[in-house]
Amino acid sequence: MESSGNRGCAGGCGAFLRSRKGLVLLGEIALCTVALLCYGASRTPGYVGLAVCELIFASIAVVLCITGLHHRVALVHWGWTDFIRCVVGCLLFLITSLIVIIGHRDGAGTAAGVFGLLAGLLLGYDAYISVPTRGGHSAAPTETPEGP
Repeated sequence: MESSGNRGCAGGCGAFLRSRKGLVLLGEIALCTVALLCYGASRTPGYVGLAVCELIFASIAVVLCITGLHHRVALVHWGWTDFIRCVVGCLLFLITSLIVIIGHRDGAGTAAGVFGLLAGLLLGYDAYISVPTRGGHSAAPTETPEGP
């Protein structure tokens, strides 16, 4: 009896991770991990904090979505929370990656900057697909109710 419950959980996890949002979050986690390793190996380890924070935030988002906790906790608007996480991460990754690529000349730092740019672009795409009002509203009618 327990195996069917575990299979249901594994099926739910697998179904989310195969969805577009799941794949984007897994890509964010992978790129943040690679950027973290490159920043750690470079001469500029001060930028590690951004990669660590975004890695933790993306991991929390995956856990929330897999467990369905974002549906059960109605106190927080998770759509806007995820959107703001993505926008802030996108801007911070783009800015710090450009600073590292332009200002530092070691190989690991340049690689970290490139992976940071890719993570910033992926976070920007995630922000685009997670806008809560995208497709939720229709245009208001322009005619008067009485007719033309």
